Amino acid sequence: MSEKETLHSLHTAMAEVLLEKIRNGTATAGDLGVARQFLKDNGVDVSSKYSQPVLRLSENLPFDPAEDDLDEQCA
Repeated sequence: MSEKETLHSLHTAMAEVLLEKIRNGTATAGDLGVARQFLKDNGVDVSSKYSQPVLRLSENLPFDPAEDDLDEQCA
């Protein structure tokens, strides 16, 4: 197996393991952090405009995301 194939297999396996843990409810906070970073490192980003789950999550956060935007603009 070439180095490129090995890295592709590792990348795929990591995504599959993280997805399975999230789907079956066994993901820890650490697993979720790894999944978040994995997506970020691979350029995966989604706006709540296009994702109902992200929108529902943002609506249930204990703060107003709009306030954070204002804080950043004032800094």
